[in-house]
Amino acid sequence: MKSFICLSMHIFFIICFPGPGIIAFQASESEELFFSSNQAYSQGRFQEAIDGYEQLLRSGHKYGTLYYNLGNAYFRLDQLGRAILNYERARLLMPGDADLNFNLNHARDKTHDAVSESPNLVGMTFFWLNDLSLGNLLRIFAFLNLLFWTVLLLRLFFKFELTYYASIVSLILWIIAGTSFGLKFYQLNTDNRAVILEHKVNILAGPDISDTVLFNLHAGTIVHHERSEDGWSLISLPDKKRGWVRAGAMESVVIQD
Repeated sequence: MKSFICLSMHIFFIICFPGPGIIAFQASESEELFFSSNQAYSQGRFQEAIDGYEQLLRSGHKYGTLYYNLGNAYFRLDQLGRAILNYERARLLMPGDADLNFNLNHARDKTHDAVSESPNLVGMTFFWLNDLSLGNLLRIFAFLNLLFWTVLLLRLFFKFELTYYASIVSLILWIIAGTSFGLKFYQLNTDNRAVILEHKVNILAGPDISDTVLFNLHAGTIVHHERSEDGWSLISLPDKKRGWVRAGAMESVVIQD
């Protein structure tokens, strides 16, 4: 029991008080490139801004704000697919940002294909998952984990009615937070969404250019990537439509390290 409590407290302090090495966006060169890219965007030089943001992302600065700014720049150049792709990536890191969600919904309204995900029981029950990132949920869970064991220790020494109810409440919150973190982790690790990047692509019956065209999709449409084969990808839609598309015509939402 003691070792488990010590481990819980150790995890809490690591998460809530990270060392200086975790904050990587302090280098002057990176800051200069970030601000110059922002200036290029404000002056209408959107491609220059895109080049700067993507350089920062390639160098390891994968922050929600960068993906958001990159999505805005692509949107201003009418590259709807890449705009939505980067908005979706930004939403993985800062899902509760109001400006991001507004711009993403605005971009989605401009897509040619009306495709929407069906609501599921987990999403409706744990509705806060859509507004919290995995990091935020981990911090909440770590805090409630420490709170639960602190209250439990107090209960061992002070047999008051208050400590009894406090232990029950903290246990319930701890279970909810742990379940929420687990569900969010599972969602991110099973997220197979991809975004169509090209203006219009043919979805074929098989992984060959000579196969029958089943239907068309357009830039910005979100599909589910099932598997790949010889430069082709099998995709599916929420309405159960399936088919093959060239792998280069789309890109996964999940950020590849």
